[in-house]
This record gives sequence, C-alpha cells and structure tokens, in this order.
Amino acid sequence: MPAPRKASGPAVSAIGLRKSYGDKTVLDGIDLTIPAGTVFALLGPNGAGKTTTVEILSTLVGADAGQAQIAGHDLAADPDGVRSAIGVTGQFAALDDMLTAEENLLLMADLLRLPAPEAAPGYAGVAAALRHRGRRGQARRDLLRRDAPPARPGDDPGRRPGG
Repeated sequence: MPAPRKASGPAVSAIGLRKSYGDKTVLDGIDLTIPAGTVFALLGPNGAGKTTTVEILSTLVGADAGQAQIAGHDLAADPDGVRSAIGVTGQFAALDDMLTAEENLLLMADLLRLPAPEAAPGYAGVAAALRHRGRRGQARRDLLRRDAPPARPGDDPGRRPGG
C-alpha cells in the first residue's frame, strides 16, 4: 500500500459525481471542494445522497461519472492512495461495549494484522490516557481524535444506534 502523503491542495475535490442504482439517480453531478485542515459537515434529508457520497469518496462504491481527488490521490487512478490517506468512521462504529477504548484499539489492530501497537512511538502515553476514559462513548471520540489523516469521511459518526 502506498505511503500517505500530505496534500498540497484541497483535502477533497469532486466534480460531477454521479451515481444511480437501477433507474434511481442518487447523485446527479455533485461538485465539492473541502480545504485541507477544515472540519466539514455534509447535511441533508434522508435519501439526499450523503451516505452514497461518503461511500464513493472512501472507495467503497464506484461513481458512475465524475472525478474526485482525496488528499491529492485520484479516486479512480489511485484508490489505494486514497485509502491510505483517509480514515472512515461509519454511522455505527464496530466497538465492543464491554471493552475499554484501549482494548478496542488493540482488538482492531489485531484483526487488521497491524504491527503490535505497543511498539509504536507514543503508544504508552496514548494507552495511559485511554485507560482513564469511559467505554463506548468516549472510545468513539478517541477514535475520531486519533492522528487525523488528511481526509476523514464520516457517516454520522456521533450518532448512536436508535438515537
């Protein structure tokens, strides 16, 4: 997987994104520019295409038309580069309520076959801070606060199931 690189332009740039499912047009020419270093909220009513936009920008589904760049990586030409530059938090995070934030992070690292996080620079300080925090709610906030990649699409990351 390519190494992440710092974007010199906008964090997200999209022109003419289109997506249909059968005869239902979900996105009809979305243009979007999000400057690097900003916090951006994509708001709209149910069915407006917010989730589809996030799915396209995070390479989970392909656009039918249009172009996009994430942190300088072209969505179509360099999807691995896009994936290396983003962190996606979904509407319902896969966190175990019975585990602490630190335990959830260790579990995810193990499931993704990442190197032992305990060896990473700064891990001890982060782990100590996480041990002093609550469980699920705080764990979600901690996950969002980790070293932020240049672009971090999220589909309603602060919402709880049924909330």
